[in-house]
Amino acid sequence: MKIKEMMTDDIVYCEPNASVKEAALLMKENEIGSVPVCEDDKKVKGIISDRDIVIRCVAEEKTDASVKDVMSEDLITGQPNMSDKEASKLMADHQIRRLPIVEDGALVGMVALGDLAVEQSDKKAGEALSEISK
Repeated sequence: MKIKEMMTDDIVYCEPNASVKEAALLMKENEIGSVPVCEDDKKVKGIISDRDIVIRCVAEEKTDASVKDVMSEDLITGQPNMSDKEASKLMADHQIRRLPIVEDGALVGMVALGDLAVEQSDKKAGEALSEISK
């Protein structure tokens, strides 16, 4: 299955100059663990996670930090036409749980490890059911 068929395309994001508190509130309100950081027509600059906030902000007592001060900039991204298996491998190779999906430099979606696990589990269940039905 192609990632574009399973990605979330209604993405919450913040700008690099936003406060860390604003990013944390977005995570809380949307029940998510990370927020892509974008500027100029959703051009992805990085990602900020709940872990980034704890390690780079709270632990270092940087209470007035902006998102650009604590975000992860070495971003691994996927493309809408990649397969779910390619995305799974990419995420496993880089030990990441959330994969921003980018097209022409702009953020178009997001895939979480859980999304891939459910999809691949459903496929295996369907294959097993088909075998049993023979």
